Amino acid sequence: MNGEKQRNINRIEYSKQFLRRLGKLPENILKKAEAKEVIFKANPFHPSLETHKLHGQNSDAWAFSVDYSYRIKFIFLGDTKVLFLDIGTHDIYT
Repeated sequence: MNGEKQRNINRIEYSKQFLRRLGKLPENILKKAEAKEVIFKANPFHPSLETHKLHGQNSDAWAFSVDYSYRIKFIFLGDTKVLFLDIGTHDIYT
């Protein structure tokens, strides 16, 4: 999938792992994540998200930044649909 093309995301699905970790986030990080999701829906490759392809055991996944420490890991399910896999610090990559 060409990661550089502009697209809008019409649908986001959430894994159980993502929802479980989301519920444990500090309120300030939760608010940042909600704001970044709005940007992500309009353009998943907006520069402020720092969206990047992952490597190794996560080579089918992508991630974007919520802030300096927190990331959301996701996969594309199509051109306009994604699945959020996990949210957290860099430990979500292991």
